[in-house]
Amino acid sequence: MSGYLCSRLLFFTGGRHLSSFFAASQHVLPDKLSRTCLLPSQARSFTSRGGRSDGNSGQEGENTLCAPRHEMDFQLSRLQIDAVLRANEQSVRIPEFDGRGGPSPVLRFESNQLSANTPLEDRRSSANCLQTRGMLFGVFDGHGGHACAQAVSERLPYYIAVSLMAESVLEDLEVAMETLRPVPPILQWYKHHNDYNYRESAALYVDHLRVYWQELLASEEHGDGMRPTDALSYAFQRLDTDLSLEAQVPLANDLMRNTAIQAAFAGCTACVAHVGPEGVHVANAGDCRAVLGVQEDDGSWSALPLTQDHNATNVTELERIRRQHPASERQTVIVDDRLLGVLMPLRAFGDVRFKWSRELQQSVLENGDSDLEALNLYQYAPPNYLTPPYLEATPEVTYHRLRPQDRFLILASDGLWDEMNNDEAVRLVAEHLTGIHLQAPVSASQLNLGQMQQLLLRRRARATPALDLNGATHLIRHALGTNEYGEMDQERLATMLALPSDLARMYRDDITVTVIYFNPNFNKTNN
Repeated sequence: MSGYLCSRLLFFTGGRHLSSFFAASQHVLPDKLSRTCLLPSQARSFTSRGGRSDGNSGQEGENTLCAPRHEMDFQLSRLQIDAVLRANEQSVRIPEFDGRGGPSPVLRFESNQLSANTPLEDRRSSANCLQTRGMLFGVFDGHGGHACAQAVSERLPYYIAVSLMAESVLEDLEVAMETLRPVPPILQWYKHHNDYNYRESAALYVDHLRVYWQELLASEEHGDGMRPTDALSYAFQRLDTDLSLEAQVPLANDLMRNTAIQAAFAGCTACVAHVGPEGVHVANAGDCRAVLGVQEDDGSWSALPLTQDHNATNVTELERIRRQHPASERQTVIVDDRLLGVLMPLRAFGDVRFKWSRELQQSVLENGDSDLEALNLYQYAPPNYLTPPYLEATPEVTYHRLRPQDRFLILASDGLWDEMNNDEAVRLVAEHLTGIHLQAPVSASQLNLGQMQQLLLRRRARATPALDLNGATHLIRHALGTNEYGEMDQERLATMLALPSDLARMYRDDITVTVIYFNPNFNKTNN
C-alpha cells in the first residue's frame, strides 16, 4: 500500500539487504509492444493511504487522485508474464512428522509477492518454532515506505515464539547469552532469496528481544509459557512499544537511528497465523485477511473468514475508536472513512504520528541529529489531533480448531482483496488444488444470448490444467487478469504487468499471498 499522506510527505528507505538473529535458514520490460488502452474508469482511485476506493462511502476524499487517460503501447509475451509473476514465488513442503511426537498440521505452503510500489512495501514471514510446537506465517502491508513492515516481519515471529516458550527454555537462552555460548535457535526461517533483512540493526533487535524474555523470566506467572492467544496479543503490543521507544533513544550509529525513526514513522498492518497442535490462531491488526478454505462432504467449497478488516467498513471498529475519545470528537475522529481523515487502517504498527503527542514528535524530529530531508520525513500532525493516541497495534485474535474438512488457509494483503472476495479466492485455490475447474457464477442479466454463447465457448476451451504450480501465483494471476465475465483475459494481464512503476500504483496495490495447506493425516488424528 502507499503512504497515508500525500506523495510529498511519503518516505522510503533504499532496498538494503538485511539478516535475522537466531535463524536456521534453509521488471521485466516488454521487448515487443502492441497497442492497449487503459481507460480512466479502469484505474484505481488513489486514497491518502493508497487503498482502492470501494465506492461505499459515496464520496472521494480530499487527497483522491484520478488517473489520467494513457494511450500506451505494450504487450508482454506469455514467457515474460510468467517471469514477472513467478519472480518471488516460494513453495515449501513440510516434513509430515514434526519430531515432537506427532504429525505436523501443515503439509506445505506456497507464497508469492507482486509489487506495485517501488520498492515493494509488503513483507511476509514463515518460520517453524524450534523450541515449541507450531509454525508461524505472516503477511505485513506497509505504508509510508517499507521500513515498518520490514522491521515487523523480521521481529514479530521472535516475540511470539519467545512468548510461547516455557520458563526453563528462556532460562537456557539467558544462560547461553551470559556465558557467551551458542544460543539455541528459536526459529527455522523459510526465506525467499529476494526477502530482506536489516543486518545493521540485528544487534539492537537481539538486545531488546533479550530484555523481553528477561521480563518474562522475572514474572511469576509465565511458567510453561503463554497460551497462543495471549502470546500473539502480547507480542504485537510489545513489539509496537519497542518500535516507539527505539525511535526516541540514542543508538549506536546514524544508520541504526535512521532505520529506527523510519520504522516508527512509517506503518504497517499485520496478519499472523500460528498453526499448531491446538489448531489455528490468527492475530490481525489492520486490513490484511485470513480466509479458511473448507471442503464439505458433498465436495462443495466454502470460505470461512478468520479475521475482520479494521477499517471504516467495520461498524464495530468505528465504534471502538469513537468510544476512546471525547464526544466532542465524534464527528472528527473518522472523516471520509479515514482515521482523522488521513489513515485508512484503524489498527497498525508504527505510525507514531497517530500515537505520540505533538510535543514528542517535534522533539524526536528536531533533536534526533537525523537528516529529515534525506529521510523524506516532515513535521506534520493530522487535523483535529487533540487526544492521542488514536491508533494501536493490539490485534484481534481468532482461534479455530482444525477439522478434516479444513483444507487450506489463505493469508493475503489487501492488494488481493481489492481484486476479489473471499469466496472467489477459495474457489481459485480449490480448483488449483483439485484440478477441477469450478466455474464462477455469472448472472444471466449481465449478458445477451450472443455474449452467453461466447462465454460458454471460452469456458469449454478453458477446461485445461492451471498454468501455475504455485497456488499463490494462481491467485495473483487471476486477481489481475480476470475480466468482468470472470474469465482470464491474457491481454488485460499483460497490460497490468507491463505498467511502468510510476503508473502501476494507480491501477493496483502490492499483493502478497501465502497459502497454507493442512495435513489431512493430522486433521484425522486430531479429531
